[in-house]
Amino acid sequence: MSSDYERPLILALTGSIGMGKSETAAMFRGLEVPVYDADASVHRLYARGGKAVEPIGEAFPGVVVDGAVDRALLSKQLAGDPAAWKRLEAVIHPLVATVQRDFMLDAIEQGARLVVLDIPLLFETGGESRADYVVVVSAPPDVQRARVMQRPGMTPEKLEEILARQIPDAEKRVRADFVVPTDQGLEVARHHVREIVHRLLSDPPPKKEGRLA
Repeated sequence: MSSDYERPLILALTGSIGMGKSETAAMFRGLEVPVYDADASVHRLYARGGKAVEPIGEAFPGVVVDGAVDRALLSKQLAGDPAAWKRLEAVIHPLVATVQRDFMLDAIEQGARLVVLDIPLLFETGGESRADYVVVVSAPPDVQRARVMQRPGMTPEKLEEILARQIPDAEKRVRADFVVPTDQGLEVARHHVREIVHRLLSDPPPKKEGRLA
């Protein structure tokens, strides 16, 4: 971002699968904080007319159905293949970065003082370097597993594969500036979110080493 204008504080929101990140993002929206949703951006890029459809179809023949990326077919080609994941990331990351940039420019135009970037694989992709602060949503492993196993089509094997690609929750909590617990009820989580917003807009704490302004 250019230094010619004042940009909002950037709070990155992340957490492992099943931790309650989407619900927490909604809480920030409820406080009128603009939220960029990386998953939603990817869904739009995969949909009919999305900019990722053609390049993904070229990189992964057979995964485009009726003009859109079939996520189930793509998942089968990605399963257990690190090289395939790298091919996908090479396609999708630049497109997502463009959407995120447009979100930031709009937030600046609207005069936002704080924005949230909802990014599931934040630490895994080095995205924390682009944020001023990081908030991690967290719950005990048994709660996480119970939530995820309720999802349609989820199996223990699929969950283990997903977790293998994610930095452990304990490490994420250590690297975070804020932690929101999601196993103690919505009101407890909502209280943490309100406190974070109040703190950042009134008396921001020192940034952790490695954060870029």
